[in-house]
Amino acid sequence: MTGAHPTMRHRNRYLLILGLIAFSCLLMPTVLAAPDYHPIDPTMADKTVTLTGHDLTIDQVLAVARYGAKVRVSPEAMQRTADTHALMMEAAAEGMPVYLFNRGAGNQREIATFEGDPLSPENKPKLEEKALMQFRNGAKSGTGSEIGDEDSVRAAMVIRANTMTYLPASPQLLQALVDLLNNRITPVARMMGGSGEADGPMSGNVNAAMVGSGGVYYRGVSMSAAEALNAAHLSPLQPAPGDGTVSTVNADVTGQAALLVEDARRSLEWADLIYAMDLNGMNSNVTPLFSTIQANRPYKWLNWEAARVLGMIKGSYLFDDDPKRIIQDPESLRASAIRQGSAWQAWGHLRDTVVIQMNNSDHNPAVTVDASPGDAWELSTPQALKYYVKGGKNSSGKHGFIFSNANWDPYPLGNEIEAFTIALANMDVAVLLRMDRFSNSFFTVIKPADILEGHAGDSQAGVLQSGDYAPQGNAKTAADLYQQVQTLINPLPPSGFALVATVEDLQAQTHIKVARAREAVDDTVQLLGQDLLTASYWLDIRRSQDPSRNFGPAPAAAWTAFRKVIPWRQDPTQPATMPPALAAYSFLKAVPAAAFSGQGEAMPGGEGLIPSRKN
Repeated sequence: MTGAHPTMRHRNRYLLILGLIAFSCLLMPTVLAAPDYHPIDPTMADKTVTLTGHDLTIDQVLAVARYGAKVRVSPEAMQRTADTHALMMEAAAEGMPVYLFNRGAGNQREIATFEGDPLSPENKPKLEEKALMQFRNGAKSGTGSEIGDEDSVRAAMVIRANTMTYLPASPQLLQALVDLLNNRITPVARMMGGSGEADGPMSGNVNAAMVGSGGVYYRGVSMSAAEALNAAHLSPLQPAPGDGTVSTVNADVTGQAALLVEDARRSLEWADLIYAMDLNGMNSNVTPLFSTIQANRPYKWLNWEAARVLGMIKGSYLFDDDPKRIIQDPESLRASAIRQGSAWQAWGHLRDTVVIQMNNSDHNPAVTVDASPGDAWELSTPQALKYYVKGGKNSSGKHGFIFSNANWDPYPLGNEIEAFTIALANMDVAVLLRMDRFSNSFFTVIKPADILEGHAGDSQAGVLQSGDYAPQGNAKTAADLYQQVQTLINPLPPSGFALVATVEDLQAQTHIKVARAREAVDDTVQLLGQDLLTASYWLDIRRSQDPSRNFGPAPAAAWTAFRKVIPWRQDPTQPATMPPALAAYSFLKAVPAAAFSGQGEAMPGGEGLIPSRKN
């Protein structure tokens, strides 16, 4: 979408959605799944995403994870996987110690697990059997509740497939992972049971499904992995030597983080649009958004935010002279652009970090095909040359290096997740307080009772007793939601337990951090629902005060659409089909703000604000 507003066809589609929300909660797909399992709606099953290892986008992750798009691996990426696996086979044949392969893991890293050529008649069957047992045992990995959202597991799977193109995995292993995705065989998976540093149980859960072990959901239906493979006409994978070494990756938390980026973007877009509605409802002085003011403090994301909101209210009555308009709004309303711009800035940093994380390798050891001692000074040193693979029959003559590393440590991803959560909470407190300021006629100048008949204020609850008028947001509900956000923003204390004979003495617990962040985003959407109730209520009051008032195209469109869910004038004898708080939340979840506001201003760095998907 490139225009400022959606097409009429899209608008009508959303109005139909709104009518459904007004009568019932969003329907779940009618599949035979566990009570708490949420299957995807595969509306993009006719699309295909090509994995190259270097240009996977969050949009593509969402297409596969949430909307069932198919996956293929580019020929170049598949060849890179084959070459990388072959180089590891050659390294062992040349007698080089390779962590996790011919040497053990953790405190067993100096202990040889086999000698000689892994593809010899003596070694190959033993290593294949070892890898098969490792994969089967993956079904036992993890503890706690299973992941209830199919998209969360699929997001991890597609990111793992993309990064696997850099790992010493056999091509048949990579293809088996792609086959699971394309046939919607989604393993029963768990997040708890690791340190949050490339050791989560999900990789083992997925491995087990590829060889026919453990439980899965086949197109949303719960069954054994063996049954699902048979139903999809797939044969269980026979892992190749070394395939058991490529499971220590951060795809589980990176997949969660990719979904976080999308859900957070949608919530921030709504925060901007509802803020524009609040400005209209308060009859605000909007000079803090003016470009001359913004030039005094050239923070790119803050300036972008101000221009974005200013564009939404262009044409509003707020730009007309009004002798009753006060000179300055409450700080929470006046500074919302700053809080929201700062949240966008944290979001941008998180987005960029996630994109890097899901398009590169975090595996240990790192296998680099075709690297030579002359490529960098350090590669020609005696220490580096110990890990140089000269090349032979197993690698078709290709050479390269295999180095131990610490790339599995999931920073800066962990830091950016927590930074965004904190920035979101600092935005939320402004949302909470600006909402409550509508109960103070010092700022609004008028009271609803001055305009509407039969209204009495309840200052303690922050709610107006509305009779047959739609309610505004409930201050107690909003405060409760914000208090829940507050419980999620304290960073996890840096963890350093000396585990595995003190070899693994750092932990990141990134899976906890990303779970907190996603919960904070969901609480924020609920809080914004309360703000939407308040903003819509006050737009009705301002329009009743002066029917000629214009609010700007985006606020007016969102207000009009929301009033199809909760009408301004209601029949008090008819019971509500859904609590207003739930109706507002469902509206925000179902309908993207971009349906009313368009793309908006280009983001700092030249990237346009990507319109939300129409699913």
